[in-house]
Amino acid sequence: MKVKVNLREIYPYYKTDIWVEVEEEVARDLRQFDLNENAYNLRRYRNKAYFSLDREDGIEQEALQGSASPEELLMQKVSSEELYTALCQLPDKWVQRIYAHYMMGMSKVAIARSEQVDESTVRKSIERGLKQLERLLQSE
Repeated sequence: MKVKVNLREIYPYYKTDIWVEVEEEVARDLRQFDLNENAYNLRRYRNKAYFSLDREDGIEQEALQGSASPEELLMQKVSSEELYTALCQLPDKWVQRIYAHYMMGMSKVAIARSEQVDESTVRKSIERGLKQLERLLQSE
């Protein structure tokens, strides 16, 4: 079924009414786009957010936390090196499971399924690995 749409409502630079016939699905999509845009503008107005920091390039984190000083950067590097040194002293299975759970965000059940072992085995090895890691980091 065809529906008439006024292009002046869609394109603000049109000065006169121009009516075209489009499919009902296209008219519905145009209407949904208009509703989404109006909702976005209203949220932006209510939150006084006339800019976006969500670019995934670190600008948001820098704006919220400020840039790190050279001393802080050095401490982060030393901490990372200590962590990697301590991780190298753990058994490989523990390191793989800790990495999968904390770095890759896998659940313990998913790790157990991928390794074809019981979930309690994965849970216990992660707990033991973290305890051993804590002991190693405290002793340094």
